[in-house]
Amino acid sequence: MDIRLTNLKGIVAATVIVLTISGGTQVFAESEADLLAELAQSDPKEAIGLERELKALWGNSGSPAMNLLLKRGRDALERGDTREAIEHFTALTDHAPDFAEGWNARASAFYDSGLIGPALADLERALYLNPNNYDAIFGLGVIFEQFGDSSRAYAAYSRAQAIHPHHDEVTKALERLKPEVEGEEL
Repeated sequence: MDIRLTNLKGIVAATVIVLTISGGTQVFAESEADLLAELAQSDPKEAIGLERELKALWGNSGSPAMNLLLKRGRDALERGDTREAIEHFTALTDHAPDFAEGWNARASAFYDSGLIGPALADLERALYLNPNNYDAIFGLGVIFEQFGDSSRAYAAYSRAQAIHPHHDEVTKALERLKPEVEGEEL
C-alpha cells in the first residue's frame, strides 16, 4: 500500500512540474475550417504559416504507414521518378481510399507523366473528399487551360483564390486569363 501511495505522489509531483514548466496550457491544432477562415482573411506573410499548417493537416492520413507511402511518393516525384511515385501513390490510394491527399498527389504524378485522363479522375476524387484543397482546384484549372477551356480554367482559379487569396500561381493564372475571359477594358 505504501509503495503505491509513494508512486502516486511521484506521478502527481511529476505532472505538476511538467504543467508548471509548460505554463499549464496545451496547444491544440486548429480545425481545417478555422485555418481556412484565417487564410481567406490573412495577409501574405500570415498566409505562409497557415498554408503550412493546412498542408500538414491534409498530409496526415492518421496512419504512419500511409504517411510513409505519401512521403516516398513525394520524394520520388521530386527526383523526377514519376513511375515510382505513381506506384507509391497507387498503394496509398488502394489502402487509404478516403485520404484525399493520396489522390491529389497521384494526380500530380499522372499529370507529370502526361497521363491527363487519370490525373483528372484523381483530382475529381481528391476534390470530392476535400473540396477546399486549393492546390487540387488549381490543378484542375491547369488541365482546363491546357485543353483550351479558358472559362472553366478561370472559374477553377477563381475558386482556388477565394480559398487562398495569396497563392502566387493562382494569381498569375487569373491575370493571364482575365483579358480572354472577361474581355479587354476600353
